[in-house]
Amino acid sequence: VDTVSDPLLVLDFSLCVETANRAFHEAFKVSQDETIGKHLYELGNRQWDIPVLRHLLEDVIPKSTAIIDYEVTHDFPNIGRRTMLLTAHRLHHPDNISRTLLLSMVDATERRKRETQQTILLGELQHRIKNLLALVHAMARQTSTEGRSSEEYRDAFLGRFNALVRAHELAFSDENDIALHDVIKGTLEPYTAVAPAIAIKPGPPVFLSRAQLQPFSLILHELATNAVKYGALSAPKGQIGVHWSVGTNSERRLRLWWQEVGGPPTAPPAVTGFGTRLIQVATAELGGHTELDYGQAGLQVEISVPLSPS
Repeated sequence: VDTVSDPLLVLDFSLCVETANRAFHEAFKVSQDETIGKHLYELGNRQWDIPVLRHLLEDVIPKSTAIIDYEVTHDFPNIGRRTMLLTAHRLHHPDNISRTLLLSMVDATERRKRETQQTILLGELQHRIKNLLALVHAMARQTSTEGRSSEEYRDAFLGRFNALVRAHELAFSDENDIALHDVIKGTLEPYTAVAPAIAIKPGPPVFLSRAQLQPFSLILHELATNAVKYGALSAPKGQIGVHWSVGTNSERRLRLWWQEVGGPPTAPPAVTGFGTRLIQVATAELGGHTELDYGQAGLQVEISVPLSPS
């Protein structure tokens, strides 16, 4: 019995403990004096005195049936809350009619935690996929075709789609939180390759959660795309500056500025386009707000979102 690695009890016909293996004593942190000769239902703080379990155990011996992986979750003395799987069999001897019961236990606490975490992660993944497909669908439908060739539509759609891809590559990296500077640099990298006039000014360290990556990436991509088409990056001397700060009051709040200079004068659009709506929706998803200032010097954008406590 002592060679068995899982906790194990040998019970007589009245369910008193005849033998308990070393694994049982170690798992429940009890001595032999607290176990041998005691009734099963009296062990510990009467954790095994469960009406359903009592019925099953008292049914095992006379009917030669078995209990397989009966689950008990309980606050056990000395070891705290655990989930145990109980299996009970009648011992058979060829020379007599045995009424001895073998009760083994497997600690399934960590297994149950992993299963719960996997269920949560699967639900989150399904939710993310659903939202992602809905967003791609909206991009395809709302990316304007008016006045565009098929190639221009393709480039506009794929630009937004690639921003999503980059955001998800970051979101599913090994790191739990991603530095804001890395998100800005990674999202704007395709534009800085052809427009080195984008200057990212270092700011206080800010780390974004996985849920914040996609909205931030989409916002930055839309601003950069707009700058290439209509703003500072459409002019030879145009420049863009990106910087941010973090408030020090009780609510930590990120303020990020996007400032364009040297491009053509800007004016509020007569009709709000999908790109602007996308920026507004993404900022709202972050729990914040966006201010867009269309001025003669160029577009000025301020994004303000709350941050989780450090």
